[in-house]
Amino acid sequence: MTETSTGLILRTRPLTDTSLIVHWLTPEFGRLATVAKGARRPKSSFAGKLDLFYLADFSFQRSRHSELHQLREVSLRETHAAIRQEIEYVQQASYCTALIEQATEMDTPLGGIFSLMTGFLKHLPKQPPLPQNLFAFEIKLLSELGLQPDLEKERLTPDLKQILRILLVGEWPALTRLKLSKPQATALRQYLHGFLIHHLGKVPLARGG
Repeated sequence: MTETSTGLILRTRPLTDTSLIVHWLTPEFGRLATVAKGARRPKSSFAGKLDLFYLADFSFQRSRHSELHQLREVSLRETHAAIRQEIEYVQQASYCTALIEQATEMDTPLGGIFSLMTGFLKHLPKQPPLPQNLFAFEIKLLSELGLQPDLEKERLTPDLKQILRILLVGEWPALTRLKLSKPQATALRQYLHGFLIHHLGKVPLARGG
């Protein structure tokens, strides 16, 4: 059965000399993996359409026997080219990708998380790669997963609780204007790191301490 979706490419890897495995994040199907047969050939119909953080409309033939489906057609919507202009943008986006992969299962609807990630990628290159980008992504993702911290019960200073509330509900442009002192950034990083470890078991290495 052929199905269609809009998806964000989370990662790709070679399957054979000529084919790729493409991992997608979609609203209705969640995370899914497809085989792009012949995608590594120079004259492939997939040429220039399959790369990290690309957003595209695509169709795929669902496999009856595995979680690896056959990619049929791809129509690009957005390449997020601006992210590739700064290595720290790539690092932040890659960390968020790894966190989504760690925290979610395959073939489970992830409409809220899809919107979170696409909004994050759109916002990311519009300002310096600030630490609150990741803090906001982490607490918003926790909320989507039903793991939002109860800030009334957390042993945090009032200023940190207020910052976390802003990070949770604030729109991305507003978060750019949030000014964090170095001690505040350090405390938030340590708090969220511990919270993620407690609920997810580990944190992708790309985040740091």
